[in-house]
Amino acid sequence: MSTPENLASPVDPIVPDVKDWTWVLERPCPDCGLDTPRVAVTEVAGMVRANAQGWLAVLAGDEGELRRRPRPEVWSALEYACHVRDVFRLFLVRLGLMLDQDGPLFPNWDQDGTAVAERYGEQRPQVVAGELAAAGEALAAAFEAVAGEQWDRTGVRSDGARFTVGSFARYLVHDPVHHLFDVTGARA
Repeated sequence: MSTPENLASPVDPIVPDVKDWTWVLERPCPDCGLDTPRVAVTEVAGMVRANAQGWLAVLAGDEGELRRRPRPEVWSALEYACHVRDVFRLFLVRLGLMLDQDGPLFPNWDQDGTAVAERYGEQRPQVVAGELAAAGEALAAAFEAVAGEQWDRTGVRSDGARFTVGSFARYLVHDPVHHLFDVTGARA
């Protein structure tokens, strides 16, 4: 079966993103416009909910367009939405670890490997929309429940990057905001 040009398939080459994005904790993102250092940790839950709503609007679009990559090496809107869903899920787990354990080490997550293994480009947009909404709500509710000294609890990423729950919240919110910008071009 042939694949039309620029439609996502599990064999399309994606250039892995190997940048250390922790710099967004120090200065605004020149691409998406989010000024992460100015985000109050108490705003993160609402930002996650608003972002999830933005993705629901994207996923309501034409399925063929959702699957189309702008370039073969760039994820489609559907693939980005799957990634954001999984980021929400992963960060919920990591937030739980930070709240339940002292200084947990987060297992490595290969986001590009996950995209291929889970066949992001072949998932059903309506299913992804429901899963993304549920994952966003669960994460938002978890951040709303954080209080007082819990914001200072720590966790460590596999590359050695150290976060408090507060910096983790700010770091997290940049990812889905940036990816919505990648898809829509709308700056924060």
